[in-house]
Amino acid sequence: MVVIMMEKAIVAKNITKKYKLYNGTKERILDLITPKSYGEDFYALADVSFEADKGDVVGFIGINGSGKSTLSNIIAGIVPETSGSVNVNGQASLIAVSSGLKNDLTGRDNIELKLLMLGFSKEEIKTLEPGIIEFSELDKFIDQPVKSYSSGMKSRLGFAISVNVDPDILIIDEALSVGDKAFAEKSLAKMKEFKAKGKTMIFVSHSIGQMKQFCEKVLWLEYGMVKDYGNVEDVIPKYEGFLKQYQKMSNEEKKQYKESALLRQRSLLGE
Repeated sequence: MVVIMMEKAIVAKNITKKYKLYNGTKERILDLITPKSYGEDFYALADVSFEADKGDVVGFIGINGSGKSTLSNIIAGIVPETSGSVNVNGQASLIAVSSGLKNDLTGRDNIELKLLMLGFSKEEIKTLEPGIIEFSELDKFIDQPVKSYSSGMKSRLGFAISVNVDPDILIIDEALSVGDKAFAEKSLAKMKEFKAKGKTMIFVSHSIGQMKQFCEKVLWLEYGMVKDYGNVEDVIPKYEGFLKQYQKMSNEEKKQYKESALLRQRSLLGE
């Protein structure tokens, strides 16, 4: 029997991300300067592990507050994990609304700054810039400050930059949920082009339809923990069933459900 070893694009092991929640600035300062611990520990992620092979398209699903964006940011190298490890094979590019954009700079200046930070030369930037501007469809707004952009315009600029630098791993975090339908369809077409090239992608979205259409695997996060990970056809039906039940819950029942999940989280972390 011949065993074909798939090349791993992402290997995340036991990732935990802890934040401190403070009741005002005074608590934050006291926590820094005194031995006593102030503030409440909040775990955005708790012992999250998963692997993605090169060419996988993995969807991140879960209700709000489940840690999808936190995990995306850690994989993209934007925020560090508190503990655990993530190994990314290649250059990762995150597309999220206004991700990495400087509000006081124009769209054009943001393109040039982002490309310089990614290591492109001035000549390469000159070559790439027209294609980025054309894809973004921002026209005359490209020379206006980003702070004057709508969320949809910011998303278009971020998407245009990321797809045109041709990264090894593309992470799309709700970037298609803002703006017009025509641009979303154009972006999906570009993502399909990337998929056909065998690029690895992470896709964060509340659209189950887009998940079914685009992803092969799904990571289901619930209050920072892995609820399930597997093929779309196995995980999505379970998630749809959960959503039907969750949407029928009263606010009090949802609160109890969350408290129960957070108790499991603390147990998982050995607290």
